[in-house]
Amino acid sequence: MKLKELESCLQQVDVFEDPKLLLEQYPTSPHIAARMLYTIHNSFDDIESRLVADLGCGCGVLSVGAAMLDAGLCVGFDIDEDALEIFSRNAEEFELTNIDMVQCDVCSLESDRFYNKFDTVIMNPPFGTKHNKEAFSFISWHLELPISHL
Repeated sequence: MKLKELESCLQQVDVFEDPKLLLEQYPTSPHIAARMLYTIHNSFDDIESRLVADLGCGCGVLSVGAAMLDAGLCVGFDIDEDALEIFSRNAEEFELTNIDMVQCDVCSLESDRFYNKFDTVIMNPPFGTKHNKEAFSFISWHLELPISHL
C-alpha cells in the first residue's frame, strides 16, 4: 500500500466524540499515523505478518493502519470503554479481521506476562501534562517489554 493511500484511508477513521481530559485523549492525525506506520513497515519490515501491540490505542487509528498493512494480528490496549467502542466501529467499518482489542490499564499489567508475545509495539503515549506519574509509568511499562522490535 502506498503512503498516500494509507493516509487517505486513515482519514476515514472515526475519532473521539468527547475526549476525556484526565486520560489525555487526543487523536493521532492520519498524516502522522500513516508516516509512522509506513516507515515501520517499509524501512524495518516490522508490521506485515507480525503480532503488533498498540498501547493506549484510543479509537484505533494506529491499529487500523497496522491491520491495513497486513499485520498478522494487531491488538489494541486501552483503559477507556468509550474509546474502544469507537475502535470497534472502526474495525467493523473497514471490515478488518486481523485486529482485536483489550480493555485494561496497561500500567497494571505485568510485563513478564507478555514476554516474547508481541513482535512490534506501537503507541502514541500521553504527554503527561495532566498526570506526569501515570504517563511515565505508561512509557516505562512499554520499555520493559522484552521484544525485538520497539
